[in-house]
Amino acid sequence: MASTCPNCGRRLRWYDVKAECKECGVSIPNFNWEARLEEDAVKAEQKSLSFHRTMNMFKYSVWGTKLRIVRIIVSFLPALGFILPWFALKSDAESVGIDMLGIFTDGKSLIDLFGAFFGNMDLFFTNMSYEGGSGVLSYSMLAVLFMLLCALFIVIAFFMILFTNKHPKSKLMVVFDVLSIACAVVSGVMFKLGVNAAGAETAVNFGNIPLYNISGGVMWGYFVALALLVAALVLNLLVAKAPAKSHEELEEERLAKKAEKEEKERLKAIEREKAQKEAEKKAAEEQERIVAEAKAKLEARKDKKKK
Repeated sequence: MASTCPNCGRRLRWYDVKAECKECGVSIPNFNWEARLEEDAVKAEQKSLSFHRTMNMFKYSVWGTKLRIVRIIVSFLPALGFILPWFALKSDAESVGIDMLGIFTDGKSLIDLFGAFFGNMDLFFTNMSYEGGSGVLSYSMLAVLFMLLCALFIVIAFFMILFTNKHPKSKLMVVFDVLSIACAVVSGVMFKLGVNAAGAETAVNFGNIPLYNISGGVMWGYFVALALLVAALVLNLLVAKAPAKSHEELEEERLAKKAEKEEKERLKAIEREKAQKEAEKKAAEEQERIVAEAKAKLEARKDKKKK
């Protein structure tokens, strides 16, 4: 119920349950209903226009051009690079592969390393303190940390494509792509420093994973992942520099397509009506022919009987 009467402005109480105002007698629910109905229609039209504008920009920003279609595909591909082997540590005991699924490297996988770390983090930090933060364990864990940051930034860059659809020339994706590439490079440098430091350490425990006489190196998956990250950066730069259509242009295109569709439907309706009339005409002609033949046969029989 309204707080005041829309006609006289009398304040309504909670116990005013009747539809009519006690002061002026007007029916509050039906007061000026035509104007309110027209106002609701205007609001609905505005909301519909706003919805179409939003959807137009979303579709255009994501797959509105061939370049943008290639961009959305290439921006997704770096996620696949994180299941490839980036680094590997080999030893006379266990081996550790910085490989998410462990299908490309022998020994323990990155998931096993996570299990060991979260199973006993204190042991990891204790061993890292013994190294003074500059041993194979410390550098390897920093390499994994920057690898995870790289993955986080590239995922954010991908979703920025969807979230910045109102600004098709936004360069936020480029910023996160650069951060992701920088983290990948730092991850490779950290791991290389760790391998170089391994020569001074005979044995190191990665939690419950023992390593003796350590050796290792950067694997092919790292370079594939880095290439995919650079490709995503290049595509986002090209999209940011390419001309972009405005809301008005997209709305004009939508209306033109709508008009074209309606015209095609109208022509199809005319064709269907024509076909229906032709079918009815043929059916009527066929019926007339059958009736005429029947009458002719009947007349023939009559003539035969007279003879």
